[in-house]
Amino acid sequence: MGRSPPNSITFELGGPITRTNLPGVCDRFRALLERGGIEVALCDVSGAVPDCATIDALARLQLAARRHGCRVRLHQPSSELLELLDFVGLSDVVRG
Repeated sequence: MGRSPPNSITFELGGPITRTNLPGVCDRFRALLERGGIEVALCDVSGAVPDCATIDALARLQLAARRHGCRVRLHQPSSELLELLDFVGLSDVVRG
């Protein structure tokens, strides 16, 4: 008998993220995690801009997820975003 799929949520991280809207992004993500029992947060980054603000957001989302016993998985990351994650040393922390 196979293991049932983990409880998951989907969260979209798209468009340019600014330092001013970063706290709101994190607050919305944490509110989703407050439901409890979430094992995987699938983060759709297909529309994300590969820049420092996006990297900062992903690191913060991963930290919040870990605090809730969850992990973040990236959905449709661009090669540029994956390269930037690797460059800053976060490719093992936030995975595609």
